[in-house]
Amino acid sequence: MAGARPLALITGGWRRIGGAIARKLGSEGWDLALHAHHEGSFDTEFKAQLEWLGAVVHPVAGDLDDPAFATRLLAEVGEAAGRPPELLVNSASLFHDDRAETITAEELEQHFRVNLFAPMLLTRAFAEALGERTGSVVNILDQRVMNPVPDQISYTLSKQALHASVRTLARAMAPRVRINGVAPGLILPTSDYDAAQWHRLEQIMPLNRLPGADEIADAVHYLATARSVTGQTIFVDAGANLESYPRDFVYMEK
Repeated sequence: MAGARPLALITGGWRRIGGAIARKLGSEGWDLALHAHHEGSFDTEFKAQLEWLGAVVHPVAGDLDDPAFATRLLAEVGEAAGRPPELLVNSASLFHDDRAETITAEELEQHFRVNLFAPMLLTRAFAEALGERTGSVVNILDQRVMNPVPDQISYTLSKQALHASVRTLARAMAPRVRINGVAPGLILPTSDYDAAQWHRLEQIMPLNRLPGADEIADAVHYLATARSVTGQTIFVDAGANLESYPRDFVYMEK
């Protein structure tokens, strides 16, 4: 469609990091297909904010744990927008707390289905929907893929596998589709943290600060538009990947 704004599909695009990415892309001239697990997660106020920025917003919902969902999602987005997306951001993740001594086959399988299989199947469906056009995929990873901790082990293993897939898929899908990753550090506090702990965690980072979600969004936007960059992962973590921490941050500096 000549003259149309480019279209980005963001999984988990309604809140936290995914929401920050949506806001950044919307402000930079992109239309948006924002995925949520349930329609109840659609946020009419946030949608209105994105539309004020000039974006056309297409809400889509579905379960990334379902292997058949990837093809349906791309078809639904194409039908709603009248064109396939030019950018896929795999932001949604499953995150449960387990350790080596508590790991189960069920937890491993579910984390790998949501955090690895879904992004890869979405990438394939995305490339098929593009036809002969070019496009870009950005996978949201985690800085711990470099120096893992013993906590959330199913999550960590699935993200390590997704990190490894960036270079493999970049080579396999060149020249038509570029594949890159962004690996955040500790970004947005939850109710598990208090202000004092958050401040102490800032001080143990190599840069003595913690990044904001807007910085993750900036990195995604850069990779979405960097036509000569593929197979790369940008760590936006205040240097956390340079250190080896003993536990997940939620257990540290209490």
